[in-house]
Amino acid sequence: MTWSEIVTFVLVASLLVMSPGPNGALIAKTVPTSGRSAGFANVAGFVSAFYLHGALAILGISILLVQSATAFAIVKYIGAAYLCWIGIKALWSAVQGIGQKAEVAPAKKQRTLARAYTEGFLTNALNPKVSMFYLAAFPQFITIGETTAASAFLLVFLHSAINLVWFGAMVLVLAKLTELARNGRFQRWLKGVTGAVFIAFGIKLAMFRPSP
Repeated sequence: MTWSEIVTFVLVASLLVMSPGPNGALIAKTVPTSGRSAGFANVAGFVSAFYLHGALAILGISILLVQSATAFAIVKYIGAAYLCWIGIKALWSAVQGIGQKAEVAPAKKQRTLARAYTEGFLTNALNPKVSMFYLAAFPQFITIGETTAASAFLLVFLHSAINLVWFGAMVLVLAKLTELARNGRFQRWLKGVTGAVFIAFGIKLAMFRPSP
């Protein structure tokens, strides 16, 4: 694996991480109500899920999922259902917030670090952007019989590190904007947008068809 290939991978992975998606929506929902620690727990879940995606791609299971219509459909619809479920919960929360007091108090007890980690892991593990990247783009950086497992996992590590830096910074910024983020109207708007984003990505994943 050459340095030019590594640099190209880092560029592509960076653009993927920084583009809007379920991961950012989850961070935006978690930090204002559950605090900075829960946000970092989300990020830890994201990072862990990258190694799952990478391991599946390196072992060739991702390719098998694409080739097996039934297996791919099962995984796809489970992921789509989870994303839509998170989106519906956020939208319902936004509707329930109408008419309530203007300020939203912290809700740290409602989301433990373990729960925040699990939400982060599942959201990134079922993130259609990341799934499609490891199904289609990641194999382009690996040459069967030549690229070692260590080199392949180096790419996964770089991808997870970029994710850690980007979303870690997002957590810190949102934590600084605590007063604004806990405003009732802002919370309802944020939950509504978050819900729509998750549902949109869920529908997008459900409608995805692998290239023949």
